[in-house]
Amino acid sequence: MDTTTTTGTTEAPATGTHAKPIPLGRPFHVHLASVAIANLADGLVLVGAPLVAVGLTRSPGEISLLNAVFWLPWLLLGIVAGLVVDRSDRRNLRIAGIAVRAVLLLGLAWAAFADALTMPLLIGATAAYGVTAVFVDLAGSAMVPQVAPRARLSAANGRVMGAETVMNNFVGGPIAGALLVLGSGWILGAGAVLCVVFVLVLLAGLRGSYRPDAALRPGAATAGVSAVVGNHEPATEGARGHLARIREGLAFLFTHPVIRPLVIGASLMNMASTAYFSIFVLWVVGEDSAVGLRAEAFGLLLAVLAVGAVLGSVCAEPLQRWIEEVPLLFVVWTIQCLLLVVPVLVPTVPAIAATLFVMGFSNMIGNVVSQTVRQRLIPMDARPGGRRRGDARLRADACGGAARGCGG
Repeated sequence: MDTTTTTGTTEAPATGTHAKPIPLGRPFHVHLASVAIANLADGLVLVGAPLVAVGLTRSPGEISLLNAVFWLPWLLLGIVAGLVVDRSDRRNLRIAGIAVRAVLLLGLAWAAFADALTMPLLIGATAAYGVTAVFVDLAGSAMVPQVAPRARLSAANGRVMGAETVMNNFVGGPIAGALLVLGSGWILGAGAVLCVVFVLVLLAGLRGSYRPDAALRPGAATAGVSAVVGNHEPATEGARGHLARIREGLAFLFTHPVIRPLVIGASLMNMASTAYFSIFVLWVVGEDSAVGLRAEAFGLLLAVLAVGAVLGSVCAEPLQRWIEEVPLLFVVWTIQCLLLVVPVLVPTVPAIAATLFVMGFSNMIGNVVSQTVRQRLIPMDARPGGRRRGDARLRADACGGAARGCGG
């Protein structure tokens, strides 16, 4: 895979009308496999934890707190995590974060098997899990332009996000529901095993350096680095320099005519939807709920959302050929808002399943488009400080909105 070095913004290579698409390459597919494994573990935990919590409490406040502490680190640590990602090997950072998750999940599994699991313990471990998510997810996002050709970023993002949703909901959700029959410890223990598998896949499948400046060194192309590289300041930049780069990135972020409304829109969408879904399990699951769904079937219901998301991940790239990116975002976000009222007005399983399918489709298209817009619009000469730090701040604001929604 060729590596190109420039000092400014680089356009995607022309491919011609009938040219064969550039292959995504082996490094990308190893990265994709690691994303799938990590998100299968996430699916077990993020679908299983609320189900475990429902067995410990029926308090809406405690259930919503479980979601809030997972998202709160994005609000508090987003910029710090962006700085760390800019100064670290992204592959090694992901390995370290997932290893911490494995330890957390093993501890929770032991507590569950020993009948010592409590809501405070579950909430605390979820908060720590959320801290790892900030670093692991930002590092994974930053790796996509390093392992995929720039001309195929939309396709690469679609596959990554499709894998995330499939494993989180389509596979992880139903498995979590099935394992709940055996006991909550099995859900948590299975997640820990998957984290170990993730570490082994990255150690064996991706070699070389994945630091932001890796493409400047000989052999970087064999490490899968295909992103263009801009100007780089020394790695020994002090705290004052870090703060200056953060200010520079934020100034770009909040004065850009497209990125700024993208931040605001993503924050509001996440705040509304996460507040809604933080207590969704109480509305749907249990004999005294509005829907009356059994806990074991909750994961299957969420799998319908994943089916829509898979279709959305496939359709996102073709749709962008027909509709401009910003109008497309407006359409899918409007659909998302309107769909939130359906489970309230029609609390039946068929109606909710149909709603989740369309919601998964529109949400995935919005995610792919917004991710691709960020990667293309934030200039290459802002790296490593401005580009990824701005992207980190965007995701921190958006996910911080989710935390505020959970708390509300």
